[in-house]
Amino acid sequence: MVFASFKEVTIFHQHKKFHPVRSLAVLCAISISVAFSGCSASTSTSTPPSSTTATNAATTQNATTQNVESKVIRIGYQKFGTLNILKAKGNLEERLKGQGVSVQWTQFPAGPQLLEALNAGSIDFGHTGEAPPVFAQAAGAPLVYVANQTPNPKAEAILVQKNSPIQSVKDLKGKKVALNKGSNVHFFLVQALKEAGVNYEDIQPVFLPPADARAAFEQGTVDAWAIWDPFFTAAKRATEARVIRDGEGLVANREFYLAAKPFTEKHPEQLKAVIEEVEKADAWAKTNVKDAATQLSPQLGIEVPILEEVLERRPSGVQAIKPDVVTYQQQVADTFLQLGLLPKPVKVQEVAKVQ
Repeated sequence: MVFASFKEVTIFHQHKKFHPVRSLAVLCAISISVAFSGCSASTSTSTPPSSTTATNAATTQNATTQNVESKVIRIGYQKFGTLNILKAKGNLEERLKGQGVSVQWTQFPAGPQLLEALNAGSIDFGHTGEAPPVFAQAAGAPLVYVANQTPNPKAEAILVQKNSPIQSVKDLKGKKVALNKGSNVHFFLVQALKEAGVNYEDIQPVFLPPADARAAFEQGTVDAWAIWDPFFTAAKRATEARVIRDGEGLVANREFYLAAKPFTEKHPEQLKAVIEEVEKADAWAKTNVKDAATQLSPQLGIEVPILEEVLERRPSGVQAIKPDVVTYQQQVADTFLQLGLLPKPVKVQEVAKVQ
């Protein structure tokens, strides 16, 4: 069975009970709060109207026409990452202003929705974690890997409540584990279980976006939670949750920068400008942690101390795509294929701008 669109994949999973062998490609359903969307009860997770309409065909056609006519770079972003810093600083707009090029920012609740918009022609550039591009490529999205952040394995972890009898990943057998389906933590959880000698089929995955997973975790309706920053840090601080495994020595947890193939072909200089400004914003944040956290706090609705901790732990560095990164991404793709979550094999090399 082959799905014509990401949405059909989502609808399919709403009506079929998940099974790791029979499930087909989810729209990486980081459904519906992002790789870096909001993290506490006070954090807004609403999606701006622009991302709600991003997949409307008529709107997409108009947006594409307007982009050509008005020289607009359309950037999709999530609720945490270097693009948020770049947006807050406004340096990209300043650089492109003299060329008559403007920047349009659209926030998405998750990587899958961001890449769905890229597939529809509604954005030119964006960022996600490792897993969403694999599913998007399988669905035929015209994406290109153009750069990546330095690996950040300690930014994702499996949490249990402070009084939980669960002491290690081995103890997750038969337990309910909350996570975003098709996300980086999905791959991380699979690898952690494999390391501990536990079959994926022996746990009960509960697929929830971060806000809902946080509520389920605090209410005790799930036994553990596989989650990434800044939700990870926020939840650990608020609930005194224990970490039974983080990604160190197990996964890379990279943030990727992806562009629509037509944009890379028609506007290579603009793409170069975006990546260079991303590099500058990333370097600035590493040496100005408190200022970066202060700038991001009102944009993200996350307290400054939490953001400072997240930024301090986060390695800096925007890198060109290298062969070893492609090899790693292929491993991610093959893992999801083996789990029955990908409808067909993909070759990451075919959509990677390797340097």
